Amino acid sequence: QVQLVESGGGSVQAGDSLRLSCAASGRTFSSAVTGWFRQAPGKEREFVARIGWSSGYTYYADSVKGRFTISRDNAKNTVYLQMNSLKPGDTAVYYCAAAKFHSSDSKRYDYWGQGTQVTVSS
Repeated sequence: QVQLVESGGGSVQAGDSLRLSCAASGRTFSSAVTGWFRQAPGKEREFVARIGWSSGYTYYADSVKGRFTISRDNAKNTVYLQMNSLKPGDTAVYYCAAAKFHSSDSKRYDYWGQGTQVTVSS
């Protein structure tokens, strides 16, 4: 089992920044990839970004490319999502998730955190 705990959400103005954290514990070696997803009210959950624990390889959704940066601290078993130039359209509950292989498909992720709310007002 892998446990994931997100933190860092909040309410900000458009153009502001936030940094989300995802702390992992348990059998973290069994999950090679950590991804961030988000779900806005009435919408399906969508992929945001992912990172490989060993390779550091990153991949982003087009909607956040150039504004969001995913990174990891292996010593702390923590993955971060730095979100800059936030827009009202970024408002959602943000989830981190762990998978064995790189994928943007939420179905490929085995473990999920409880989510953290990000609200961006104009």
